[in-house]
Amino acid sequence: MTATLPEGRYPRSTTHRGIGRRAKTVLLVLVVLLGLGVAYIGYQRFSVKDVEGTSLAFDLLDDRTISIRFSVTRAHPDEDAVCIVRARSRDGSETGRREVLVPGSANREVEVVSELNTSQPPAVGDVYGCSLNVPEYLRAG
Repeated sequence: MTATLPEGRYPRSTTHRGIGRRAKTVLLVLVVLLGLGVAYIGYQRFSVKDVEGTSLAFDLLDDRTISIRFSVTRAHPDEDAVCIVRARSRDGSETGRREVLVPGSANREVEVVSELNTSQPPAVGDVYGCSLNVPEYLRAG
């Protein structure tokens, strides 16, 4: 037994073909590019870094000086590195900054202590960042 469909309710031929082949291709390319972008950002954010600095402690020496103790971990310990340490006041503004040369060593992780003069009373000291691109003026001595 074959069911007959009421006239005018259902089309006999499909005139609507959905999205075309070109639109599917463009959509596929956009999805692939988006996936590559997400992968790149994830790699940049979570990959193993060549050098990384971590704040360990700080001591307020007086109302214009802070001592910052931090560790530096390098993938290649024999390379020199530079770390930027900074002091911030209670309101969060940066009140002092210093570049610290971390000479190459036999150890992958080293601890460094640096004193920093500030323009206002410091409240906290931390490591802003580290790099293997050491400026010449720090190497000169």
